[in-house]
Amino acid sequence: MNKINSIEEYHEEYSKSVRDPEGFWAEKADTFLWKKKWNEVLEWDFDAPSVKWFMGAKLNITENCLDRHLENSGDKVAILWEPNDPNESSIKLTYKELHSRVCAFANVLKRNGAKKGDRICLYMPMTPELAIATLACARIGAVHSVVFAGFSARSLEDRINDATCNIVVTADGGFRGAKTIQLKSIVDKALENCPSIERSIVLKRTGEEVKMEAGRDVWLHEELSRVDDVCPAEIMDSEDMLFVLYTSGSTGKPKGVVHTCGGYMVYAEYSFRNVFQYEKDDIYWCTADIGWITGHTYIVYGPLLAGATTVMFEGVPTYPDAGRFWDICDKHKVNIFYTAPTAIRALQACDISLVKKHKLDSLRVLGSVGEPINEEAWHWYNDEIGKGRCPIVDTWWQTETGGIMISPLAGLTPLKPSYATLPLPGIQPCLVDADGNEIVGNDVQGNLCIKYPWPSMIRTTYGDHNRCKEVYFSAYKGKYFTGDGCRRDEDGFYRITGRVDDVINVSGHRFGTAEIEAAIDEHENVVETAVVGYPHEIKGQGIYAYAICHDTNVDIALFIQEINKTVTEIIGPIAKPDKIQIVHGLPKTRSGKIMRRILRKIAEGDVSNLGDTSTLLDPSVVEEIKAGASLE
Repeated sequence: MNKINSIEEYHEEYSKSVRDPEGFWAEKADTFLWKKKWNEVLEWDFDAPSVKWFMGAKLNITENCLDRHLENSGDKVAILWEPNDPNESSIKLTYKELHSRVCAFANVLKRNGAKKGDRICLYMPMTPELAIATLACARIGAVHSVVFAGFSARSLEDRINDATCNIVVTADGGFRGAKTIQLKSIVDKALENCPSIERSIVLKRTGEEVKMEAGRDVWLHEELSRVDDVCPAEIMDSEDMLFVLYTSGSTGKPKGVVHTCGGYMVYAEYSFRNVFQYEKDDIYWCTADIGWITGHTYIVYGPLLAGATTVMFEGVPTYPDAGRFWDICDKHKVNIFYTAPTAIRALQACDISLVKKHKLDSLRVLGSVGEPINEEAWHWYNDEIGKGRCPIVDTWWQTETGGIMISPLAGLTPLKPSYATLPLPGIQPCLVDADGNEIVGNDVQGNLCIKYPWPSMIRTTYGDHNRCKEVYFSAYKGKYFTGDGCRRDEDGFYRITGRVDDVINVSGHRFGTAEIEAAIDEHENVVETAVVGYPHEIKGQGIYAYAICHDTNVDIALFIQEINKTVTEIIGPIAKPDKIQIVHGLPKTRSGKIMRRILRKIAEGDVSNLGDTSTLLDPSVVEEIKAGASLE
């Protein structure tokens, strides 16, 4: 058991983890099932970059998620699934049942040509089969690439082609609130341009009629009837790839973040157990989708490695009404609840009676993820949901970090609204100035870097190692750069102040401005676009697009509708701009660089201090944009 039980013990553990990192992590790793122990704990070079943990060790992560729990906890509920429609029955899968279903699914994958090292794309609704498929890939040593089922056919196509996946697992459709999403038809469209795909395995979920292409498409239920549930786990090297997960960056093309088996396993379990202060019989619910890193680490791997009961929810927080989260908390006696500030703010804006009619007396720990939680939302969450008795863990981490990096430990760390507080043991953050000099002491602000490796960190970007180096390790020599600004207060507590690169955090999901600009530019009337983020009371950040058009005499409502349709088709509905302003020009330097700082200020409504604009190629465009923005 790798659990910290007091703030004093946290400080001891933290000190030990900095003094002797290799000894610290070897001790944590020792509690897992390994086929062969490591020869060396760590080898690293941030300049290359190259990071290897538990070298020479052999394991399979699913034996640690499933097999090792069977003898003592086989009848314990592993996954508790709550469907979109509250009138449909919940499903409870024990560890024995989950093990059986993972092995059967793994055999389906093998029967359809999957082998160790293959990349398999999962584009599925939030049903138990998504978690099962994820684990089935890991069971046979295939690399899973889960794509959030809200992404468009084009986004799916890009991700399949980048990883050269040979199998896609999907469903006929998915339920999301009052909507039915036609997943199979989205996949069919994507596969028109995905030559590497040999097989499409389809879950029957909605019962919609779908087109099945002979020789390529097979029904999951039919395939399961042809296999048994005995599947020995493939022996993996600690540094073998476990999964690729695509995330947006400051350039247009999404990056395939690569995580490996051994280090990710150790850190996922350790961070889950400690941040949430998990106790043996807790019912734990993370409301994320498995298509994001939060779902990977804190719905699937972290909880199952710890032998916990993890809740999966298919629906949305406002269906059939905005009391759905609280219905589920009461129904399943949830003890630990982990959600996003966007959801909290959206529910805060709803009728409070939808909260008040629920007991919520089983809740012990609340969590927040995806972006810094603002103070007003923190207090509402604390008072109305936690009733002032549940610590809130405001967690900071990234797809690239694999697990929570800076966060209170529930009930142990003193809390400060909007602060992620202190780093977990083994995490060595530092603040640097623009020149890369480390800023020491407290009550300071700078760019957040990590100066020493941790087990679950990114190993590379799939198929493009140089990109990994350029994005994360080139800005500040010898350090991993997070892309976030940060303040360290007088108590040494960390507060994330937001992105310092061209990335927008919308509802906790990152989008590169270049990615959205490229999508808008596809519209035949658009000459050039500049996209910036601005404060949004529900989403945290909204998307503000400035567009230069060939023909400015357009029906604005229709133009916006067409832009939204284009962005939805290319990226997905989550990336639609909140505001679009047609302009005649953009503020550019004489070398042609767009001054986003100015556009950001205008989008925020802060036009009092735009700085010196006289050096711009055409300073007059700023006044025109300001005037146009005031009419929005």
